Amino acid sequence: MGIESILLAEPRGFCAGVDRAIEIVERALAKFGSPIYVRHEIVHNTFVVESLKAKGAVFVEDLSEVPSGATLIFSAHGVSRAVQLEAQARGFSIFDATCPLVTKVHVEVAKLHKEGYEFIMIGHKGHPEVEGTLGQIDHGIHLVEDLGDVERLNPAQTERLAVVTQTTLSLDDTADILEVLKKKFPHLRQPKQQDICYATQNRQDAIKVMSSQVDVVIVVGSPASSNSNRLRELAHRMGADSYMIDSANELQAHWFDGKARVGLTAGASAPEVLVQEVIARLREMGALSVRKMNGLQENTTYPLPKGLKIKS
Repeated sequence: MGIESILLAEPRGFCAGVDRAIEIVERALAKFGSPIYVRHEIVHNTFVVESLKAKGAVFVEDLSEVPSGATLIFSAHGVSRAVQLEAQARGFSIFDATCPLVTKVHVEVAKLHKEGYEFIMIGHKGHPEVEGTLGQIDHGIHLVEDLGDVERLNPAQTERLAVVTQTTLSLDDTADILEVLKKKFPHLRQPKQQDICYATQNRQDAIKVMSSQVDVVIVVGSPASSNSNRLRELAHRMGADSYMIDSANELQAHWFDGKARVGLTAGASAPEVLVQEVIARLREMGALSVRKMNGLQENTTYPLPKGLKIKS
């Protein structure tokens, strides 16, 4: 027995923040010509980054790589205050592609810091969004990745203590840590539910429904994509064999031995063209039908920065 059917997750793929970030780079290239410099990968997807490189985008990790007078774009993950100030001081023409949900967290941190709050951030060390949020203030923010980190926490004071989270973690991802934090710090100001990325939550909710209906789950997403990794992990926890791939070329025939029903989704930074290539490859491997799940239709959009409107 081989593959018989494919169940497509709904929603899947690009979120509004990713759509906006990519469009900012494409509009900047169209308006100002290449090269356009982007600090860090605009979003964590190999296909997207390589496509934009081919159009003239140059991705850098350090502003020292950017020549004076250049146009610079901050990635969707956001940057620290130090990076913002250095970019301004060097006189770059700057467009900020930070996801508005991340910007909202940055604004909240800055506001509460002025009111004397210390912060606990739930997130993954080294992730650019986390680095950007930690860098909004110069002291008083503590990163926790797991319950062991919570045990070791020793803030300077506990009366004014607030939690923020990496937006690409779902409510489920943070629930256990939040529960322990609330017990340890009774006065803790909890994160607002709307600080969690709607797209992360929606894609994880779809995986929960999908996993019981299929034998194996394929997640389209690049290794650096936090939300794609969480989708694969969640499918595994729900009892389905699960694999994450960057492209259809990475599919392995033996994954589908004795597996009739395949679930397919994509992380928030993975384009639909990659999903369609996976479907085509699975059809070549014997899949007979493709069915979409009943799921949420996302209609969130975010405005572009001023100065990137292209006159018709």
